[in-house]
Amino acid sequence: MFNQVISHVDEKEVVRLTQELVRIPSVYRPGQADGNEERVAQFVADYLRQMGLQVFYEEVVPGRPNVIAFYDSGRPGKTLLFEAHTDVVTEGDRDAWSYDPFGGQISGNRIYGRGSCDTKGNLAAAICAVKAIQRADIPFYGKILLCIPCDEEGMMIGIKDFIRRGWAKGVDAAIICEPEENQLCVTQKGAMRAILRSYGKMAHGAMPLTGINPNTRMARAIVALEELERKEMARLGNHPMLGWPSITPTILQAPVKGEAQINVVPDQCMTTLDIRTVPGQDHQTLQQEMNEILERLSREDEHFKATLEIIEERPWTLTPMDAEIVTAVSDAYRDLTGKEPIYNGVPGATDGTFLHQAGIPILTTGAGDRHIPHHADEYVDIDQLVESTQLFASSALLFLAQPVRA
Repeated sequence: MFNQVISHVDEKEVVRLTQELVRIPSVYRPGQADGNEERVAQFVADYLRQMGLQVFYEEVVPGRPNVIAFYDSGRPGKTLLFEAHTDVVTEGDRDAWSYDPFGGQISGNRIYGRGSCDTKGNLAAAICAVKAIQRADIPFYGKILLCIPCDEEGMMIGIKDFIRRGWAKGVDAAIICEPEENQLCVTQKGAMRAILRSYGKMAHGAMPLTGINPNTRMARAIVALEELERKEMARLGNHPMLGWPSITPTILQAPVKGEAQINVVPDQCMTTLDIRTVPGQDHQTLQQEMNEILERLSREDEHFKATLEIIEERPWTLTPMDAEIVTAVSDAYRDLTGKEPIYNGVPGATDGTFLHQAGIPILTTGAGDRHIPHHADEYVDIDQLVESTQLFASSALLFLAQPVRA
């Protein structure tokens, strides 16, 4: 069965589709014409309709659609979801690129361009895997669902909308198609995005005691959060697949409004926090501990005033090794390569965090060096991309090989 479907994977088709997707820029640039995922989503929707799939095209917000498609076996069974997003990050400084960021150029064994690795190559692989199953005409049970959302690189409004509209109901498992070098990732870090604000009173830099300096107060808060980070690292250790938990200040700004001036004490300071969590951490408890730090600092200094706002929360995920989706993809990988799979974790967060939260077992895998996304001269290796396509197709057939028994 596996050899039969693998033989129907068309390498040229996978490469061509990847190039076509890369050549449609889909960086979210508010206010700019075509500064969204609309054109690439329309292209994908048309492509899937030509394949004969049942396709739904849903705008999450104007110009930012999700594409949803079904390949139904016509036989009662489970539903397997493949998820791959359409948006890409900015190309940044084009002069830093050796290749056109949106050219989809081939050099040697690689396709270059923004999104080739993260994750338009894997989107092409998922689509071409379904085409291979169609061509092979191997009977299976249930449905393959393709979820192709917008905004994975931002606030993940696409996958949230997909779940809110009820599409995740009845899904038995999901493969998240991301660049993981075809390693099988069964866990991923959670994320909390926060804004920390400290408040003071403007004053002349020559007479700082006539005001209240929010910068020194912010410095104390940042040092205290670093101590909390060290405490969590000591408590949890270095996770074998995910590494260390972290609390990272990223943006530091004072004043928050108006012009900065060297001889003026600002009235407010703002820091953003990129907090990454691992299994064993409870987000609510972590937030409570951070608020307790601010309360302690305010008791120590009557002029200390600060607020913590959590603006986004993404749970960590952990799928058991004996979950059906893990065993299916593992068996497919062994059959395809003759090697044991490498199990790993996703160092960042994916749309899979919210699918997991919706009760769907997930596994993340796909082509591409995991360190290449968001870099200049992003690329994906063609042979690895073809292997991903074969892995997706054979995993689907194995997962959907049996009817659901009552």
